[in-house]
Amino acid sequence: MDDNDRIDEAEEESFPASDPPANTTETGIHVKIASMSESVIDNQAANQFELVVDGQTAFLAYERSAKSLVLIHTEVPVVLRGRHLGDALAKAAIDSATKNGLRVVAVCPFVKAYLRKHPLA
Repeated sequence: MDDNDRIDEAEEESFPASDPPANTTETGIHVKIASMSESVIDNQAANQFELVVDGQTAFLAYERSAKSLVLIHTEVPVVLRGRHLGDALAKAAIDSATKNGLRVVAVCPFVKAYLRKHPLA
C-alpha cells in the first residue's frame, strides 16, 4: 500500500458525506463557547453579564432577586454577530444562576431559543 492509498482511506473515515467540512461558508468559523463564557463578567452594578471583544461589549441584561435570575435582553453589536457571543452570555448567566441556586426566568427571546436548544438538566 502506498502513501496515497493511506491518505484516501483516512479521508473516507474522517469525513463522512453527512458532515460538512469546518470553516466554510456553510458552517462558518467554529468558536469555543466554553472559553468565551469564562471571559463573561457579571457587572452587578449594571445588572448585566458582559463580554468585551475587539473593544465592543455584548451584554445580557437581567434582574436578580433572592430566588431568581430574570434574563431580560441580549444585545450583541452588529460587527460581532455570528460569533456565538449571545450563546456565551446565555450559558454564563444560566451557569451563574445554577451555581447560586436561583431559578432562571427567560424573558429574552434569544435566551428562550437558547434554552430550547440547551435545556436545563
